[in-house]
This record gives sequence, C-alpha cells and structure tokens, in this order.
Amino acid sequence: MTAPISDISSVQTLVQLLAYRSALTPHAEAYRAFDPATQTWESVSWSQTAQRVDRWTRALLALQLPAGARIAILLPNGLHAMCADQATLAAGCVPVPLHAIDNPGSIAYILSDCEASMLIVGQRAQWEGIQAAGAGFPALRAVVFTDEDETAPAFEDDGAPLVGSLAQWLEGATQAPALPPPSPGADDLAAIVYTSGTTGKPKGVMLTHRNVVSDVKAVLERIAPTTQDIFLSFLPLSHTFERTGGYYLPMAAGSCVVYARSVPLLAEDLKTVRPTVLVSVPRIYERIHGKLLEKLAASPWKMRLYEAAQSKGWARFCAAQGLPAPQEAKAGGWMASLPWPLLQGLVAKPLLSQFGGRVRVAVSGGAPLSPTIAKCFLGLGLPLVQGYGMTETSPVVSVNSLGDNDPSSVGKPLPGVQVRIGDNRELQVSGDLVMKGYWKRPEDTAKILSNDGWLGTGDQAEIVNGRIYIKGRIKEIIVTSTGEKVPPGDLELAMLADPLVEQAFVVGENRPFIACVAVLHHQEWLRLAADLGLNPQEAASLNHPAVHRAVLARIERSTTSFPRYAVPRAVHLTLAPWTIENTFMTPTLKLKRLNLMGHFAQAIEDMYQKPAGR
Repeated sequence: MTAPISDISSVQTLVQLLAYRSALTPHAEAYRAFDPATQTWESVSWSQTAQRVDRWTRALLALQLPAGARIAILLPNGLHAMCADQATLAAGCVPVPLHAIDNPGSIAYILSDCEASMLIVGQRAQWEGIQAAGAGFPALRAVVFTDEDETAPAFEDDGAPLVGSLAQWLEGATQAPALPPPSPGADDLAAIVYTSGTTGKPKGVMLTHRNVVSDVKAVLERIAPTTQDIFLSFLPLSHTFERTGGYYLPMAAGSCVVYARSVPLLAEDLKTVRPTVLVSVPRIYERIHGKLLEKLAASPWKMRLYEAAQSKGWARFCAAQGLPAPQEAKAGGWMASLPWPLLQGLVAKPLLSQFGGRVRVAVSGGAPLSPTIAKCFLGLGLPLVQGYGMTETSPVVSVNSLGDNDPSSVGKPLPGVQVRIGDNRELQVSGDLVMKGYWKRPEDTAKILSNDGWLGTGDQAEIVNGRIYIKGRIKEIIVTSTGEKVPPGDLELAMLADPLVEQAFVVGENRPFIACVAVLHHQEWLRLAADLGLNPQEAASLNHPAVHRAVLARIERSTTSFPRYAVPRAVHLTLAPWTIENTFMTPTLKLKRLNLMGHFAQAIEDMYQKPAGR
C-alpha cells in the first residue's frame, strides 16, 4: 500500500489531492450544503467526504467501463457533483462537466462528441429533453438520476442505456472489483471541459492532472487560502474557473466550501454563510453595484455621500498600493471633507455587510472587470483582485495579490507560468497549465498551440513591469469603415455601469459609426418613461426619439474614458433579457455575438439607415 502523501508539493493528481487532504485534516469541515428536507445546513468532514467518494467509486467500477471512459456530469453545485467528479477520477475515467441549465441541444451535442459512457443528471425530465434533441448516443451505457427516490423504476438491460436512481446505482458498490484500477498518472486526462462556444460549436478542452494540479499549486502561492477560510460556491462547476479556484484550491488549502442554494438566493446566502473568500465573475459584482445605485437614485444626499466615500476610499487605496493619485475631481460636494472613519461607517460597512462582512479576498475572473466596478468596491474596502485565464490554461494565468493590486491589470503571471507578446500583440502562454489539446480536433489544436508548447490566447495584451494588461479579443475587435478600432467588450462593460443598462451588445464592423443594442432594466425603464411623460407599457415608447436621446446621453456619460469615435451614436432598445435558455448567452454568461447579430439583423440595419443620434 502506498504511503499517504503529507506534502502538497508531492501531489501530482487530483486523486492524490483528496487523499492528501483527508489524511491531513480528517475531522475538519470540508463541505456544507443546505438540505431542503430538513431546512438546515449540513456539513461533512474530509474523512466523511473520502468515504462518500469511495462508495461512488465502487459503484462506478461495478459498471466495468473501459479506462478513460467519459462520464458526463449534469448537476448543480453540491455534494453529488463533487462525489461524481472525484469518483470518476478515482475510477480512472474522465469527467465531462456540463452546465446544469444549458439547453438540451447543446448537451446532446457534447454527449455525442465526447462519446460519453455514462450520464449523471438531476432529473429524468432533463434526460428526456436531451434524448429528444439528440440523434442517439451509441456509446452511452448508463444514466443515473440523483433526484429520484428508491421507488423509481429499476435498472433494466434492454439494449438501451441502463437507467435508474442514484440509490439503486450506489447499491452496485457491493459488486465492485476488490482491487481498484491503477490510479491515474499526471499526464492522464482530468477533465474534458467544453468551451462556451460564443461563435460556433463548443470544443472539448483536454486538461490533464498535471495541468490542473500545477495551476492549483500556483494559485495557492498567490492567493494563500487557509484552513480557516470559507468559500461560497455559486459559479457552475462546469466552469474551469470554479473547478480550479472554488473546488480544487480549497481542497489543497483545507478550506471549507459552502454550496450556495441558488443564484436568486445568493444575496441571502452571503449574509448567512459570511464567506471569507469569494470566487466570482464580474457579472455578480455588476448586479450588486446596479442594485446599490438603484437604491441611491431615490435620495440625492445619499448618492452624494456614497460618491464622497468612494472617492476618498479610492484615493486611499491608490496611495496604499503605490498607484498614481486619481486625477478626477473629488465627488460628493461638501461631504468629501468628512473624515474617512465616518464615511466608512455610513457607507462602506453597510455595503460590505452585503457580502457577509468578513471577505478577506474576492477574486474576479472569467471576463474583464469594469473600472467603475473596481473603483466602487476597492474604494469602499472590498479586497477585490482581478485575474486572467482561459479554459485552455486550466484556467488561471495571472492574478493580482492583495499587497500588489493594480485593478487596471490582470496581475503578474503565476509562479511557473511564462508569457510573451506575439504577432498582432497576442498574449501567448507556456507552462504545465497549458492544455493537452482539443478533443478530436487536431487541426483546431494546431491553430492555437505551437509544437514547442506556446498557447495563443486570442487576446491582445501589453506586459509592463511584469504586469499583464488585456486590450481585447483579437477576433472581436470592431474595425469601422473609417478604420477606427474599437474593443466591444470594454465598451459594453462601461455601459453596464449605468443601472439603466442591463445588457449591451455593440456593433459597427465596416460601418461608419458604433451603435448598440441594449436591454433596459425594468424598474429603471419605468422611471425614465415617467420622467419623459411616456407610457412604459406601450412598445412604441422604447423607440420614441426622446427615449433614444436620453439613453444615448447616459451612455455617453458612462463612456467618457473612450475616444469619441468609440461612443455609440445609435441605439436599439429592448426589455427582453438575453439568457442561456434563449441562446443569446453562453453558460459562462458571455454574449453569443453571432446569435445576437442574426436576431437583431433588421434592427441593426435600421440604426444605420436613419440619422445618427448625435
């Protein structure tokens, strides 16, 4: 029997990572989840976690799947998802994490593409929808439903996939071979993670144990969570950012992971759980910022107080980090002269209490962080650090640290990660974190990954004093008919700082000027319509010239840092949000630009057929 690993530096696989943690701190709290049946939060220790995973592993071995078989996991964040992932790895198979609310057609495509041998899914209805959307899954051997009880129809071998409940499947643990298969090696696959597919069919990114473990160790050095930390897990575990930063990282550190009940209940869970570490995407911070401004809009003096606190707090942050002093005029009028402790008590502490009041590090990744959002939260005392990465790099390439934090950058490369600037100012990355390649797509792999191991990120960047500054996606840069180049993502982020704009999509390729399609926040729209004397229930009101003028004026105010040619001059407005379900957003909440371009083709054409808004 192999001696247990007692040093994180010796861990080479994710299977060893769990064994290392459960041996080192067996009685410490590992996970906490809400039980709807008892209406209580229940926790499990690391030793109990290992026992649960062992049972799942033995049930998986009983199926006698071939080594390297793909196991698709379509579950919300929780103990079932964690056990499914760990058992798959321990059985020498490959997890294929799926987004729990992705559309059936996308899931059917992935099941077929990866040739999944097994699907672990929450509800039978989900499986029925996937079946209806797909053209058959010849490699599929079994489907397990975690939400069905023991009275559900039993597994039957009728030539179709074996189908049944989790309880029935776990009974198969007693039939497992006495000896488990050899543990996976560092170069074996630890996951096939499908990219979001903003411009086409998703590609399966092959990540090895070496890829993921090396990234976890590097992040551990930069962020340094401890056994006392509590993570709140709410980003989908199908997202590599959450897998590495919110799942394997706390396992390496011995921190506790609490599974949020749902995104709609996130605000309540933050106050209940009171996490010390947050791993999030900018959209979560944007929503909290939007709600804050919505509340302040009704009280001019509260708004001035907030502006004074943010302005003074931001100046303090810049001084502490050795960043250039802010050049803009102090906001808040006479309130700017109030002492910081008073502003902190009146504004900063109430805001931080929305996060539970004890966050010691909040990591933002997965998409660029708006400077407006960064100034708000950093100015009011939230210890927010921005990072950068992509699924193909396991995913974290760089991240700021608390003591060396420039929010306009994505930080310095992690230990062991090499970066350089290639042709067309493209950021290139090399190191153990770089993927093995795309599943069954050698041509696509060759386009992005060189023979000597350098990965082209597709992002334009600058490296100054060791820091990485992202300038935009190469493929998404808009070139107007006048030759001006505009990064749409940055522009859209700036617009979202206004609470009126819920979502934004910028266009202008080969056009004379920039225009945008925007989804308005419902409550803010009601307020704007009332101010303009219009009936908000009439569809025609959205296209009223006065509304367009007002919206363009607000967009101009929120994009003052952009050159004049980049500011939208025409707008098309809608109240219908873009979601994963209506295929306008990816599972990682990025815009599906081709889908939006097609859907709004006529509206976009109309914007360029009438005089520009200014």
